[in-house]
Amino acid sequence: QVQLVESGGGLVQPGGSLRLSCAASGSIANTMAWYRQAPGKQRELVASITSYGRPNYADSVKNRFTISRDDAKNTVSLQMNSLKPEDTAVYYCYAFLLARSFWGQGTQVTVSS
Repeated sequence: QVQLVESGGGLVQPGGSLRLSCAASGSIANTMAWYRQAPGKQRELVASITSYGRPNYADSVKNRFTISRDDAKNTVSLQMNSLKPEDTAVYYCYAFLLARSFWGQGTQVTVSS
């Protein structure tokens, strides 16, 4: 069982930065990731990271976002730079462990001037 709690969302101007954090309780997940869902759109993968630390990014965020994990603290973070209005969405933390998926409650990120 894994419980996930996100933090760090908010309002930021275009070109700004935000850092999202996700604290996990329970077992260390194999893969952890960040998804996002904008109004009227499907939830999409933003970035993922394996237990070996290999990251994977959506094309839309490459070279702007960085995912990292700290298994000692059981956390995963998403550093978001050069934010654009189209990055506005609810961001969800995700963990995959023993063939089960776990989701956080989501945190709102709004990019607007």
